Amino acid sequence: MDLFDLNINKNAPLADRMRPANLSDFIGQDHIVKNESVVKRAIKADRLGSCIFYGPPGVGKTTLAMVVVASTKAEHVRLNAVSSGVAEAKKIIDDARQRLKMYGKRTYLLLDECHRWNKAQSDSVLAAIEDGTIIFIGTTTENPNLSMTRAIVSRCRIFELKSLSNEDIKIGLRRASVDKEKGLGNYKLELSDEAVDFFAFAASGDLRNALNGLELAVLSTAPTKDGMIIIDLDVAISCMQKKSFSVSESTFFDMLSAFCKSLRGSDVDAALYWGFALLEAGCDPLILFRRMIAHASEDIGMADSGVLKFVVCCMDAYKNIGMPEGELTLAHAIIYVASAKKSCAVIEARVRVKNALSRNGEIFVPLHLRNNNHSTFEKSKIPYLYPHDFGGYIKQQYLPEGVVGNFYNPSENGDEKIIKEFLEDIKKNTK
Repeated sequence: MDLFDLNINKNAPLADRMRPANLSDFIGQDHIVKNESVVKRAIKADRLGSCIFYGPPGVGKTTLAMVVVASTKAEHVRLNAVSSGVAEAKKIIDDARQRLKMYGKRTYLLLDECHRWNKAQSDSVLAAIEDGTIIFIGTTTENPNLSMTRAIVSRCRIFELKSLSNEDIKIGLRRASVDKEKGLGNYKLELSDEAVDFFAFAASGDLRNALNGLELAVLSTAPTKDGMIIIDLDVAISCMQKKSFSVSESTFFDMLSAFCKSLRGSDVDAALYWGFALLEAGCDPLILFRRMIAHASEDIGMADSGVLKFVVCCMDAYKNIGMPEGELTLAHAIIYVASAKKSCAVIEARVRVKNALSRNGEIFVPLHLRNNNHSTFEKSKIPYLYPHDFGGYIKQQYLPEGVVGNFYNPSENGDEKIIKEFLEDIKKNTK
């Protein structure tokens, strides 16, 4: 490490400077790294292999990845999935392969925000992970089973990190306040218990957030005449962002249920209230968008088919612009879905047709509907009538023999009233 590196480290945020360098200093995640856990034993034996750490922000994902590589004699390269590409990954693999051949030295590839890699980027490292050229360690706030390509996930062990407890965060705050090498120990600092309690409470399980608040408090508070910097409750409150709602898992799903039922009930205000309450509780906005996509077919359907397209567009817009502006597209979508004409005809049609399939057993395709170029059955004596030769519609048998239709019954709401009139008209006015 040269002088420039020392300057960079000195000026790094407190949360970055205070990253533990070994497992003994690691805070929280007892289910993963304490006692004789599999992870702890694998790290000690240098046999952890490719893995993915996922969990909320500020719980130690990247820190644990750095601890893993620090415990080995291997090289490591760190990338961020947002800014890296296929070419960069291939260069790392080529270097790792040469290093392994010439010196027998392995290479770890640490990838932050690994869920952001697309399929092409993920595929570029698959062979290297498979043959051991690189050891992949990804960190992400998203569940990799839902957000990453299956090929990558299947080659990695998955470890979920949990939000830190208030006691865990207090340990980190106290440690930072007295550490003279990396922390705030060189300041004449008086940190009240009330302030520590509030920093821990307001951080919502995120140690980085708590340390950022503490650092801001110390750097922005004028010292007393004797040089003492006093951090009390009032200072702590002024330097921390508002705490998100804290809800249990069951309450979260109750709120999500209230959101969905408010959409279905066309109560725009209630849908907005529950939607943004869920955001405050830490809900991923994409969960709300996915629910609205489902409601666009389940509760609106053909009454206003534009709702489905609109919600998908709003979700794409959110993904592109992020927060806080993304809240506008979310609110826009909620209002549209809640205020749209409602019909459950689509979901009822699905239920009816699936029931019919379960009752009818083997499927027998009418002869005139078969692909006569490839069918191994007898050819039809009844010709297939091409509807466009008859103005767009001609009456003929489309369902199998003995199957009664009546699956889709349009309502009188919105566009379905027009659809209903159209379907009734062609049945009446065609032979």
